[in-house]
Amino acid sequence: MMVSKKPNILLVKYFFYISLSLMFFNISLAKDVDIQEDINLSFKCDLEKKIIKNSEYNYKTFLAKDIDHKDLNKFNIEAKKPDTLFINGLSLFLSDATKLNVKVVNKDIVLFKANDKKKNYSESGIINRKSGELVHEITINVKSENSEKDISFYSCNKRKKNV
Repeated sequence: MMVSKKPNILLVKYFFYISLSLMFFNISLAKDVDIQEDINLSFKCDLEKKIIKNSEYNYKTFLAKDIDHKDLNKFNIEAKKPDTLFINGLSLFLSDATKLNVKVVNKDIVLFKANDKKKNYSESGIINRKSGELVHEITINVKSENSEKDISFYSCNKRKKNV
């Protein structure tokens, strides 16, 4: 009986991205704000996959073609040294810069995380500036044993800016 290795490769890739983002978050918790560059970038991002964990699904993976979704037509990142970061076009929650408690910007990545006041809802993301890979995670009921997660994987291309 032949077993396809492709699903296993996808799981390894998911695990790698989630581990990478958690590693960056753990590193950045010691230094919540580390903005090393001034940037003003605009991306168009296409959803590739989504992983959902809730009462119905236990980390089930859906391809973009299999779910009703919207791509990110205008995802903008603006950072100014030493501590200003604006994220627009990903979610309304992240558009409020005062909620961002983790902000990391360097030549390779942009990492951000925000929590609500009760710390029961969080959103985070990491984008690789070179490859354009974006991972966006939403966690609901953070403090509960029944927390829910929505992890989206995007492929992004820089948009040309009109000067």
